[in-house]
Amino acid sequence: MGRGSGGQGGARRGGGRSTGRRVLLAGVLGCLLAVSSAACSGGPEGTPQAGQDGNATDQGPIVVASGLDVTGSGGVRQQLIEEWNRKHASSKSEQAKLVELPGGADQQRSQLLGALQSGSAGYDVVNLDITWIPEFAEAGLIRPMPEEETVDRDFINRVHRTTLWKGRSYARPFNTDVGLLYYRPDLLEAAGIQPSRQPTLNWSWGDLNASIKTLALSPGRGDDQAGWTTQLKQYEGLTANTVEAFASVGVELADEEGRYRASEADLKKGLDELLERTRHDRILASAVSADETATLADFAAGRVAFLRHWPYVYGALRTLLPPDAYSVNRLPGASVLGGQNLAATADSPRAGNARALIAFLTSQESERCLLDAGFAATRASAYNGNSRPCWPRVAAALRPADGASTATGGPSSAPPSKAGEGGAKDQGAAARKAFTWTLSGALKEAVQRPRTPYYGAFTQVLQAHVHALLSAERPDSAKAAGRLHLDLRDAFEGK
Repeated sequence: MGRGSGGQGGARRGGGRSTGRRVLLAGVLGCLLAVSSAACSGGPEGTPQAGQDGNATDQGPIVVASGLDVTGSGGVRQQLIEEWNRKHASSKSEQAKLVELPGGADQQRSQLLGALQSGSAGYDVVNLDITWIPEFAEAGLIRPMPEEETVDRDFINRVHRTTLWKGRSYARPFNTDVGLLYYRPDLLEAAGIQPSRQPTLNWSWGDLNASIKTLALSPGRGDDQAGWTTQLKQYEGLTANTVEAFASVGVELADEEGRYRASEADLKKGLDELLERTRHDRILASAVSADETATLADFAAGRVAFLRHWPYVYGALRTLLPPDAYSVNRLPGASVLGGQNLAATADSPRAGNARALIAFLTSQESERCLLDAGFAATRASAYNGNSRPCWPRVAAALRPADGASTATGGPSSAPPSKAGEGGAKDQGAAARKAFTWTLSGALKEAVQRPRTPYYGAFTQVLQAHVHALLSAERPDSAKAAGRLHLDLRDAFEGK
């Protein structure tokens, strides 16, 4: 989610009910600008050539707005932009520029909304969290994709569906994300548990809880240690964990059109599942205030044996732990999708060039670069060995001085760490192949968070209620479900 979208502030009104009031979009374009359907083949996979759209008349650069790159300064996104610029060095109008927005997801979303409403920033391409697509599309801030540019069966189906709103595609999938389960074989073996170092498909929460119970009985376990941890701070990580718990017991909050569909009984069922997963005898106490960074630190320090986290952590762990001290598997139950999609802005005067750049950034070569750098790629070919390799100059630019490879065998932009002997050490080809297989399988079965133009209101309402429940000394899921039901109903109606 980088790792997930942020929430929009809710309001309080009569009766003390939280409504997650949506900020009205002032000055939004009344209709989407016409997009020329004319395109000719050339470039990766027959994508449109830059500069051949009728409304691409203004000079460059093509400005891409994005959140910070988790692969670091000068990371893979910047390297892909530079590769595009090298390929179009003879044309000033086709040069591109990456603008990274500061702050968390909430701030980035607010900045993009304000900039696109006012037209003050001059962005041509925006890298949107997948949960923002309905809101930006409904507001007329991004262009629908021409039909001939949306038919690409190489994109993983569930990932491509995140670009859709009301039957139209408004973006192309750039990088994706999915929850995974990391574990510490060294800690488990010390407790007499013999974990499989190869990924399996049949891990359940029952299996995980049994291992946690055995782990707790192990001599020498400290008061600051627990079985597992995850991101339960009041931010988007909590929404992801909650949706995973709900989906695992068959609870869906909204339909494809963004209409609320859950009942109080559904919500209680989902909340009970979340409470069961986060029992004090299973989860690290600090999880209720932890985000991605904190939970990764707890896992690396040995305070937990299991960790729910995102794919980029596999590459990050090579700088924190010895190769035999960590492994990864599918998350038991449902796992939620994250990631970002690239969309052309509605008022860009460089629409043709913007779409050509998007096609390049989501090509097979570029998706392979993203996977090799630690992101989860959006194309099936990146996982099954049928993709074209990463652009050579991008691969060389991302390769560290020690020549170590990434999780999938390509170059890594992560700096060597002094945490372990000799710095970063690679797990080897077999482990990397197993990770890629695990990641691919998880993406094909992942679930989406609710699709709604009022996502900001929804996520804040959900976070507020769920965090209060998890923080309560004696949590009452029935009472929490009743209150949550009323506020979610309003949030999904934009009240």
